[in-house]
Amino acid sequence: MSLDYSDLTGNWNYPNSIKAGAGTIAALPDHCKALEMSAPLLITDPGLAALPMVNDCVDKCRASGLNCGLFSKMKLNPTGENVSDGVDAYRAGEHDGVIAFGGGSGLDVAKAVALMVGQNRPIWDFEDVGDNWTRVDTTGVAPVVAVPTTAGTGSEVGRASIITDEANHIKKIIFHPSMLPALVILDPELTVGLPAHITAATGMDALSHNLEALCSPFYHPMAEGIAVEGIRLVKDYLPRAVADGSDLEARMQMLVASSMGATAFQKGLGGMHALAHPLGALYDAHHGLLNAILMPYVLKVNREAIETRLTRLSCYLELKEPGFDSFLQWVLDLRKQVGIPNDLSGIGIPESDLELIGKMASEDPSAGGNPILLTPAEYANLCRKALRGNLFS
Repeated sequence: MSLDYSDLTGNWNYPNSIKAGAGTIAALPDHCKALEMSAPLLITDPGLAALPMVNDCVDKCRASGLNCGLFSKMKLNPTGENVSDGVDAYRAGEHDGVIAFGGGSGLDVAKAVALMVGQNRPIWDFEDVGDNWTRVDTTGVAPVVAVPTTAGTGSEVGRASIITDEANHIKKIIFHPSMLPALVILDPELTVGLPAHITAATGMDALSHNLEALCSPFYHPMAEGIAVEGIRLVKDYLPRAVADGSDLEARMQMLVASSMGATAFQKGLGGMHALAHPLGALYDAHHGLLNAILMPYVLKVNREAIETRLTRLSCYLELKEPGFDSFLQWVLDLRKQVGIPNDLSGIGIPESDLELIGKMASEDPSAGGNPILLTPAEYANLCRKALRGNLFS
């Protein structure tokens, strides 16, 4: 039964403080002041920076007495240089906090800038390897208010940013617990103008987070429970959000599914992300779209290890004849319904560098959470199948 939209407004505190509901962006200046910001820097991507919603937020902050600045110099797959430029803008404007506004790129850059304004080391010293996170000087980390405008990455509830090391063509995870935003605003009205194809790609990204978290072999029952419900929300609401971008209930539920996915993947990610990260770094392709295309290929490779879990999941989703095959077919049907291509060649990924991609995927941190540990050659072959659309061969 569909919920009354009036039921979808509220506040909760997990994993951080979240204000959810249509129109909640109006309180942005008050939230900044509550965090003792007097001069926040709003960080977003260049596409959003040209839209009225960003100017409206900056104007409202300034009208309330805040010296609000704007930074938007970043790529689709943001780089270390983008973060450095943001730090320079933060310091030049004498800012004292960050408003992270936008999709995954904007939120990741904003969180990384908030971290780096208080550090003397290069950003790569804080890559999520070993105990690198202990190098952070926490006294200088700026507070962050996160405002997602897409329902996909869930970066608003994450303690890390994914930043591309351009010199080495590698996506790296920059991590510290203090990168978790102090407050999140989930306002579905900010996502209404998102084009259908971006709604689809980001929504499938949310699905990939929940799904890979569920399938990860590590023990985290709370994350598993969150992932199962997050997947149900995607099933029920992503087709609606793609078909009618003004459907506020669907938009709200997809924002929640996105936050749930990023909360759940504390349990781990897997082969989808292990491959999507090098493909994004090498070819600057959309991360969510890569995960959407790779999804069935990775599921099929992992079948032996995940069949029991996906059978339970398909029961919860009320699929006919619950089991791995019915779940895989649901994924294929959903991709077709929301317009996701069947193979990587459909988005211009060339069939080259497969050996390099396989090696990079096997070394990616996400590979450690795949239910079956794959070799570089197996990742290369998986990528080859995804390039050619050979799911059942």
